[in-house]
Amino acid sequence: MTKYLITVPSGLRQESISLPASKSISNRVLILNALSYSPYEIKNLSDCDDTEVLIAALTSNSNHFDIKAAGTAMRFLTAFLSKVVGEWTITGTERMCNRPIKLLVDALNSVGAKIEYMEKEGFPPLRIYGSVLQGGDISLDGGVSSQYISALLMVAPLMEKGLVLHLNGEIISRPYIHITLALMKQFGVSSSLEGNTIRVSPQEYTPVPFIVESDWSAASYWYAVSCLSGCPISLTGLYRDSLQGDAVGAKLFEQLGVNTAFTEEGVCLKPEGDRCEKLIYDFVNEPDLAQTFTVVSVLLNIPFNFCGLQSLKIKETDRIAALIAELRKLGYVLRETQGGVLEWDGERCESEMEPVIATYEDHRMAMAFAPAALVIRDGIRIAEPGVVSKSYPRFWEDLEKVGFKVIKI
Repeated sequence: MTKYLITVPSGLRQESISLPASKSISNRVLILNALSYSPYEIKNLSDCDDTEVLIAALTSNSNHFDIKAAGTAMRFLTAFLSKVVGEWTITGTERMCNRPIKLLVDALNSVGAKIEYMEKEGFPPLRIYGSVLQGGDISLDGGVSSQYISALLMVAPLMEKGLVLHLNGEIISRPYIHITLALMKQFGVSSSLEGNTIRVSPQEYTPVPFIVESDWSAASYWYAVSCLSGCPISLTGLYRDSLQGDAVGAKLFEQLGVNTAFTEEGVCLKPEGDRCEKLIYDFVNEPDLAQTFTVVSVLLNIPFNFCGLQSLKIKETDRIAALIAELRKLGYVLRETQGGVLEWDGERCESEMEPVIATYEDHRMAMAFAPAALVIRDGIRIAEPGVVSKSYPRFWEDLEKVGFKVIKI
């Protein structure tokens, strides 16, 4: 097992960090670019694993696709391939083949797709017989991953009858749905969202040149670094009027004392504000920020109550269980209560000697815990640190740029 020891031997340097491009936008634009038969090359695409496997699939001459651990690619390609004439198979890692996809498959089959399970009912690998999709009215639980919803929406205008999608109950990760609809509009497709119903009529996509903005989810780890170190940090490529829901992290970090100044190049983080006594927040629309704020809050000794975390159980791992287990190693006792609520009231326990943080094949576990090296005297050990390649391949190099020391042990 590969492990990194992360330490901060002599304080941090104020530097400018070039963030990776947004994975969420990159993956959606790749699908929309393909659906529009665009002649344009997308600029500033993410270089993360998820995007690389999607590019490989979309440019492949094969009819078999291994998307490894890329959940976004699995969902988006399942919908995309269902309308491309041919017979296709799609699989992934062992973990991926244990991540549910039945709701999406059922929804696609109900509008004319022909998708079969090759092994276990409700899970990849899948065999897809691509054909014309009829479309129509369908209902879907709004509490499922927004990637299911986005996958359906992107192929909706190419269905013979279009799509009327009724989302039942509470809609989680709503900003990701808005990103999808906004990007579809940039590619010439109109839609309507009224209450919990989305309507997309039959239309054609229009090819457009596109430049991908930097990733606000990745920015959250640098907010954590600035917050815990007191060091200002500049981040390039972030927009005030971003399509990304995780841009709300800038506002939320104000409660932990970090202010944001927007510049022509991006943002400058200024850790000069007051901190709250307790952090209470509903992450239903920004679940990818939950790990960052959980780790930072305990390291600042700020109790918290976080709700809206239902989708964390079906990510790369059960992120709630992972946070509870790994923070206990550092001496913090977190509790999960009914309805996807994670809370910490300040309870402590004895920490492990030289704890090693397990990453569970989850890039966000590695990056959320790395800034703990600023607080833990002997540094933090991260297992299987290569998982960061899923969304931020240069993460460890960028940490070293500002003064962290990263040693393979």
